[in-house]
Parts: sequence; structure tokens; C-alpha cells
Amino acid sequence: MNRKIADIRSILQEHSKLFQNSIPLIASENITSPAVDEACASEFSHRYAEGWPGQRVYAGCKYIDEIEIICQDLAKEYFNCVFADVRPISGVMANLVLYNAFTSRNNGRMCAMPIPKGGHISHAPKFTSSGTPIFGTAGTVRGLDIQYLAFDEEAMNIDPDESAKIIREFEPELVLFGASVFLFPHPVKELSDVAKEIGAYVGYDAAHVAGLIGSGYFQDPIREGADAVALSTHKTLPGPQHGTVLSNREDLVKELKHAAFPALFSNHHLHNVAGLAVALAEMLEFGKKYHKQVIENAKAFAEALHERGFNVLCEEKGFTESHQIVVDISNFEKTIGLGGDIERLLESANIIINRNLLPWDIREGRHYMNPGGLRLGTSEVTRLGMGKSEMVDIAEFFKQLIIEQKDPKKVKNEIAEFRKQFQVVKYCFQSSNKAYEYIKFY
Repeated sequence: MNRKIADIRSILQEHSKLFQNSIPLIASENITSPAVDEACASEFSHRYAEGWPGQRVYAGCKYIDEIEIICQDLAKEYFNCVFADVRPISGVMANLVLYNAFTSRNNGRMCAMPIPKGGHISHAPKFTSSGTPIFGTAGTVRGLDIQYLAFDEEAMNIDPDESAKIIREFEPELVLFGASVFLFPHPVKELSDVAKEIGAYVGYDAAHVAGLIGSGYFQDPIREGADAVALSTHKTLPGPQHGTVLSNREDLVKELKHAAFPALFSNHHLHNVAGLAVALAEMLEFGKKYHKQVIENAKAFAEALHERGFNVLCEEKGFTESHQIVVDISNFEKTIGLGGDIERLLESANIIINRNLLPWDIREGRHYMNPGGLRLGTSEVTRLGMGKSEMVDIAEFFKQLIIEQKDPKKVKNEIAEFRKQFQVVKYCFQSSNKAYEYIKFY
């Protein structure tokens, strides 16, 4: 048993070493600060607190309640709303809260984005229209009947006119915006008016763009008509893995609270609530500067890749308004391969990315294991202190590996040298004491 414990420690150390020498470009990841890590490693990690603060099923929750209320208040300030439930343990669970609250108990109806065009698996039905099982969360857990919104492949966004027709004809109970591939703001304002015409609720999955929204960029779904927003807390919002539900409608608070507990979970990972409180405090202090740089870096990275011969989508729209860029790499199929092949090639040189379906991949016979696209994100490299000039350097590494086909081992050594100057987390309190002082005087 001691040997196994030693093995676990060694593996964890190797993982840390890998990421200290890598370029992390996963759009759904970020890096937490030392203060957040300290809070997450607290004694809260093995405590239990079912229910709402002040209404717990267990005793011993006095200080847990205090932390959770602070976290709620910080979230309400950051997102400028009247209600924040920080109990969901993930973005998927936060989405389920919306499904529970806004759809009927007997196979309700929802409009959302399809997976190949940016939607998340938690938005998906149990079966495709042809009957193939995909076991999407919305269909499998809630039994929802899903009708997809129309998508403009050239603009990489929801088509508002065609989607309005779909909403009026299908008459869903919930219209859900938000996506995993999320380059540009969704037409929430235009289509929320249509949803209200037929009595539907409007939800918004902000998992990827929550930090951008909280810091005043991208879009403001609550002010644009969303009844509630679901989000995860470890992407552009650089906290621990957790979830949150927001709303500005006081008349929905009771329903949203009950749709979370007791409907979905009991204890809700209290240590991550503490870590989230610290992360929210950091973003209130540093978020505007941080997220401005995240978006600038994404644009600079896209431009640098484009200049080196890569087919970055949406050049005519400035490539992106978020932390993400999408690259069509199908032109490398005969020389290097498709998304899965390129993902493995880059990983061999310590560039960590993820392959991604393009909207047209399925009809061209490509599969999610080896699709035609790459989704790249700048949240983590920005928090490590990189700026626009470093985005050019990273694009050059892509060129060396994919176009020039240089030896990955040689490029890996260059990347390790490149990373030496980017080892400290930025846009955060540089000591845990400062973080706690901020919260104390909040």
C-alpha cells in the first residue's frame, strides 16, 4: 500500500512537471492561483452541508454558511444579478438546474445548439434524429425533446431569422443559448423576444465565457433577456471545478433553489465553494485587465497562425471575440492527418490542445475522434503572463511542427526553454493573506 501511495505522489509530480514545461491551450481549462489552491485544500474538503445556508440538514455548518454567503455575494457583484447559487458542482449540473426549473416533468421541449456546431453534450438528446444513441444529458437525464437552433456556418453563429421560425413552430419550454465552440456572442436579445412570444424561458450556458461576461466583455445575457445563466467556474473564470446558477428574476429564485437541492445533489463540494469565493475576489480585482488580454491574445494568436498558412475560421470577422479560435486543419490530411493526429503530434512536443468537430465534419464523413478542426484557447497562457508577442512565438511552434514537420523532440526542448519565463500565475493576489484580506473587507 505504501508503494501505491508513493506511485500516486510520483504520478502527480510528473503531471505537474509536464504542465510546467508545456504550452496549455485547452479552451475549457485554466490555472488556479495559490490562494485558490489553499482554500480548496482546506478542512472543508471532508465536511458535509446539505441545503441552503441557514437551512442545513446537518449541524456544524456555521462557518460553511458564512463562506457560502460570501461566495454568493461576490458572484452577485461580479455578474451584477440578484441571485447566485454556488452549490452546483459543475457546469453540467448547473445546466440541469435550468432544465429542472424550466421544463415540464413529462418530456419537455428545448431548443439548443447541436454538438457538431458548438453545442455541449449536456445540451443534447439521448438519440440523434436517425436514432443513433449519443446519451446527451438533456435527453438522458430529463428526457427532453430537443430541436436544434439554425446555424450559420460561415458566421459560426446562430442564424437568428431561421431560429426564430424554429422556435415559433416547435414551441419549446426553454430556449438555451451558449456553446462549447463559442467565438461570437449569441443573438440572445433578438431571440429572447421570440421565446417570450410563445411563453418559453430563456437560459444561457456561460460555461466558457463566464469570466469574459463578469468582467464586462463578450455580451451580457441577463440584461439581454436570459431568465437564468448556468456556468462552470474553471474556464475563463479561473476558479476550481464547480458550477453556478445566476438570475435577475426574484420570482424564479424559489424554483431555481429547489431545482438544485434536493432535486440534483446533496453535499456540494464545500472546499470548492471556498476556492470559488477567492477566485471571484480575484476577478473583481483583476478581471477587467486579465480578460481584455485574453481576448487580445486570442485575436493575435489567430492572426499569427493565419499569417503562417493556417486556415483560421472567420477571418472576415476578426477571427473571434472570445478566448477561443477554431482552425480548419483538413488541408493537412494527406501530409500529417486530421484533428486527432495533429492533437497527438502537438502533445508529443508538449503543446496541449484539443481536436474539435467542425460544423460540416459529420456530413463529410469525419468522426469526433479525428475531426477536421482544432479548438484553441488563450485563458491559461494569458494567466501565466503571456502577451501578444508570445502568441506569435506559439504560432511559430505550430508552423515548425505541422507545416515544416520538424522533429517534435527538438521543438519540445525549445518549448521547455520558452516556458521557463512563464511559471508564475498572474492576475491574482500574490499571497493568500491578501486574498483573504480582500474578502474580509468585502
